[in-house]
Amino acid sequence: MRRLSLFLASGLAALASPALAQTAIPDTIVTGTRVPTPAERVPAATTVITRQDIEERGYQSLSEALVSVPGLRIVPTGGLGSQTSVFLRGNSSRAVLVLLDGVPLNDPAEANGAFNFGNELLFDVERIEVLRGPTSALYGSQAIGGVINLVTRRAPPDRAVQPYGELAGGTQRTLRGGLGATGTVGQFDYLLSGQSLSTEGSNATAPRFQRSLGERDGFRGGFGTARLGWTPEAGTRVEGLLRWRQTNFGLDSIPRDDPNYSGEDRRYYGQLRGETRLFDGLWTTGLRIAATEDRRLYSNLPDQLSAASTRDYYRGRRTTLDWGNTVRLPSAGFLDEGVFAFGITHIGEESTTRSGGAGFQTLVDASQHSTGGYATLQYRAFQRLDLTAGLRHDATTGFTDATTWRLGAVLAVPELASRVRVSAGTGYAAPSLYQRFGVITGFFRGNPDLRPERSVGWEIGSETDIPGFGRPNLLTPSFTYFQSRVRDLINYNGGFNTLVNVDRARIHGAELGLTLRPATWFETTAAWTITEAFDATTDQRLARRPEHVVSITARVAPLPKVVIAPTVLFTGRSPEAAFASYQNNGSSYAYARSNPAGTVVNLTATWQAFEQAAVFLEARNLGNSRWEPANGFVTPGRSVLVGTRFAL
Repeated sequence: MRRLSLFLASGLAALASPALAQTAIPDTIVTGTRVPTPAERVPAATTVITRQDIEERGYQSLSEALVSVPGLRIVPTGGLGSQTSVFLRGNSSRAVLVLLDGVPLNDPAEANGAFNFGNELLFDVERIEVLRGPTSALYGSQAIGGVINLVTRRAPPDRAVQPYGELAGGTQRTLRGGLGATGTVGQFDYLLSGQSLSTEGSNATAPRFQRSLGERDGFRGGFGTARLGWTPEAGTRVEGLLRWRQTNFGLDSIPRDDPNYSGEDRRYYGQLRGETRLFDGLWTTGLRIAATEDRRLYSNLPDQLSAASTRDYYRGRRTTLDWGNTVRLPSAGFLDEGVFAFGITHIGEESTTRSGGAGFQTLVDASQHSTGGYATLQYRAFQRLDLTAGLRHDATTGFTDATTWRLGAVLAVPELASRVRVSAGTGYAAPSLYQRFGVITGFFRGNPDLRPERSVGWEIGSETDIPGFGRPNLLTPSFTYFQSRVRDLINYNGGFNTLVNVDRARIHGAELGLTLRPATWFETTAAWTITEAFDATTDQRLARRPEHVVSITARVAPLPKVVIAPTVLFTGRSPEAAFASYQNNGSSYAYARSNPAGTVVNLTATWQAFEQAAVFLEARNLGNSRWEPANGFVTPGRSVLVGTRFAL
């Protein structure tokens, strides 16, 4: 009981399962089940992007790191800092929950509750775990399409000080630098990390618009992370983490450049958490308290193209309190490795918005609280069949409660070097504070009686290692078929003066993959995602969900200290029902249409010049593609960055 007393005396907070993820080995993930589980035993499609992947592929931002994930489509509206949305398995951009070490990051002041993937850099990130499919039974609201969890760097247990850093520069007057140190001293471990990035950027406005000035949209960002952990004895840990980020960037107003339109995005993040193991490690319990504050400012001053001016202010706050537990269960006949996990999460959200110009203003001053309780159970049968089940109930002030469930199974077939998985579950997304309480003076008022958006979906998939030429896994083909139905989608009413639960969607598709490993120095993976996403009422394709997305990545090591990592990204034609504008002889007009397909080629090369230092080259958009991922917003032009990275 001494451990229990120590834990309670600490009074700090941590959710048990994410804390365990800190010491998880690279092929073990926690996001899929809330319990550290080998990736091949998670009953859902997952992708893990490691620190090695981030460095070898030159992933500078979170949006870059996600472009090759099957089933996921990135839609930027410009360069770094601009609004960048993710559509996961054809679901809406608000149906993706983003976590940092298990804490939600989605901004409560964002009108739809969606996450902006255009601001996050990765210098302090150890790994990214992407779980696809409805997972509200584990994480609550917004986990309809899936969950993306960023895990910060870990301290080595055998080093008192391990400095690391990088310095790089290149085209568009880009300069990127970072410096950090981590280590373990006795019972304490720490992390200090800082990064800055500045670039002149490129013009986000498509050159086909006659009023494009060629004005570049620059970016400046500063990032800092500090963590201190205390492990007084094996199985007991207390940890505090602080993270700060501020970015400033240029924006455009399609169909014209807007040289005086700029944004500032700032986030403060902090958490305290602790966990301990009781009864000889059979029960792990933990508490966490966390807080985030997002503040966004957008300014648009008069220029030669427009006399209009605006100043938009958004502030969102979230506090999270978690109590999480995992209990190891005894074997029962053919069942073993049983784990029962349960916990309670309470979240408070606040939003303050002041935006607009002359004639109208958007106002939000609102808050809401939600409390959710979850329980999951997993067992292994016959040493080859992993079974999982989960149930969660969430109650949010002001609207109907939500109960979600999840079932899954993974069958290992070692005789065929294969595994087969199947899962099904439900998801929900609570309406945002703007959707419930927002006001546009004289025009619009939110609907406090909105119901949550709800979904039900399932998937089945498999992967097999095929031997050849003396290699046990020469080829690894994989496939996943997924299907979901979404109802009570939130949209404007006929008069566009409020919001209602009116829309429904049906989605199905396939994620096909093939990895080839003909030699130890060469590996390539092709991923093809087919998505059929339709409005169930009108039978029209949903906007910004292309039917085909293909990525081809490779890792080539022709010399012992050289790694070359090319990437080819093809995105098929996608509908743009929300907005399409063109100019012809000085006039402009808008109508629904589809964006043409586009291809972007990237390349990163790394030379490990010394044991503790490497030189790298990152080349983006080698073909200088003018493809538009969102109508009117062109892909950033060709760029090259050269730098060095060290870890002493």
